[in-house]
Amino acid sequence: MDRLIYTAMTGANHTINQQATVAHNLANAATIGYRAENNAFRAVPVFGDGLPTRAFVVDSTIGADFTPGTLQTTGRDLDVAIKGTGWITVQLDNGEEAYTRNGSLQVSTNGILLTQNGLKVKGDRGIITVPPETRITIGVDGTVSSVPINPQPNTVASVGRIKLVNPPEDNLIKGDDGLFRLKAGGEAQVDARVRLVDGTLEGSNVNVVHEMVSMIALARQFDMQMKMLESAERNAQQASEIMVVRL
Repeated sequence: MDRLIYTAMTGANHTINQQATVAHNLANAATIGYRAENNAFRAVPVFGDGLPTRAFVVDSTIGADFTPGTLQTTGRDLDVAIKGTGWITVQLDNGEEAYTRNGSLQVSTNGILLTQNGLKVKGDRGIITVPPETRITIGVDGTVSSVPINPQPNTVASVGRIKLVNPPEDNLIKGDDGLFRLKAGGEAQVDARVRLVDGTLEGSNVNVVHEMVSMIALARQFDMQMKMLESAERNAQQASEIMVVRL
């Protein structure tokens, strides 16, 4: 009887966790550059006194879905999308670097190139700063150029190059902030083959229909596991009644 209880109880618990993941994906269906999270169940034996005859269920997060999202043309100079595979490098407040596909950029009042959520965009030689009173353009290789805003913008200057990387997907881990990092830590090497598309943003790769179907399936799965627990309770009560009658 306790085998049934172990399986149903842990299965119900992790079904709730998996529903939270699906809900998180749905909430980010319109987030630029978002990568959907995937989950899977697996059985783990319970070790202790006696034979490992019991098993419980755990929710194994198998990582993110790296399928590219749909490109959306915006026409904005500071909007860029990665063509194919690759990542834009940003610098965190603690000095570490992380990777994102969200190419909606901005320039701070201090002239620092930032993402829309305030993270510093990292260049090949450090943080990229932009001169005042200039218009910014970003090349396909990540080169950031400034053009003076005056009647004769005839001077173009390169102010840096965005650090574009392309580490193996199985070496990346997604953090709670939605950014990716190397599993082993450290910094990824620049990949000159990564290319950008200017005036464009990459949408989320969340399949809303698929996630909605998953949410419905998980709800039914949770109901089934609850019924299994109820069946175990009824069986235990009936067994107790039979023992009382025999006594």
